[in-house]
Amino acid sequence: MKILKSTVSEENCMNRKIGMVSSCITLISVILFALFMLLDMSYAAYAICILLSCGYIVMASTYAVYAGKGVEAAKYAGIAFAVIYGIFVMLVYYAQITTLVQNDLTEQAAQLLDYKKFGLFFSYDLFGYGMLAVSTFFIGFTIIPDSKADKILKTLLLVHGIFSVVCLIPVLGIFDAGMSGGDLIGIAVLEVWCLYFIPVCFLSYRHFKRKSN
Repeated sequence: MKILKSTVSEENCMNRKIGMVSSCITLISVILFALFMLLDMSYAAYAICILLSCGYIVMASTYAVYAGKGVEAAKYAGIAFAVIYGIFVMLVYYAQITTLVQNDLTEQAAQLLDYKKFGLFFSYDLFGYGMLAVSTFFIGFTIIPDSKADKILKTLLLVHGIFSVVCLIPVLGIFDAGMSGGDLIGIAVLEVWCLYFIPVCFLSYRHFKRKSN
C-alpha cells in the first residue's frame, strides 16, 4: 500500500512539475514574441511562436489532468482545440522560417505564404489563434477557484474565448495586401494579445504550483 501511495504521489508531482514548466515556457515565449515583434526580428518571432504553441499544448493537457469530475467534456474540448491551434500555428510559422525566409518567391507565391500580406497564411494564422481562444474558454470551465488568483485566472481564460471572433476577420475582408499601415496594425493587435496572455501564463504557473503532491 505504501508503495502504491508513493507511486501515485510521484506521478502527481510529475504532473505538477510539467504544468509549472510548460507555463514558464509559454510565459517566456509570449514575452519574447512581444519583444521580437517590437524589434522587427521576424525570424526570431516566427521561431518562438512554434515553441509557444508547444508550451501551450502541454499546459492545456496539465489543466485536463487536474480537472474535476463533471467537466470531462470541457477538458477534452480544451485539449482538442489546443492541438488544432498548434497545428495551424506551426504550419504558418515553420513555413515563414523555411520557405519564405530561405527562398526567393514569386509575388504570387509570396502573396499566399507571407502572412504579412494578409493572404492564405494570414487567414490560417488568425484561425489558429481563434482556436487557441476557444481552447482557453473550455479550460476556464475546468477550474474550480479556491483563491482570488484562481478566480482571476478563470475569468481571464473565459474572456479570452471572446477573441475567437478574430478568426472571422478574413471573411469580413477588413485586411488586404494594399492596406496602408497594415503591418503596424497587425503588430499592435499582437502586442495587445501578448499583454493579455502574460498574466494567464503567470497565474497558470501559480495554479499548478499550489497543487498538492
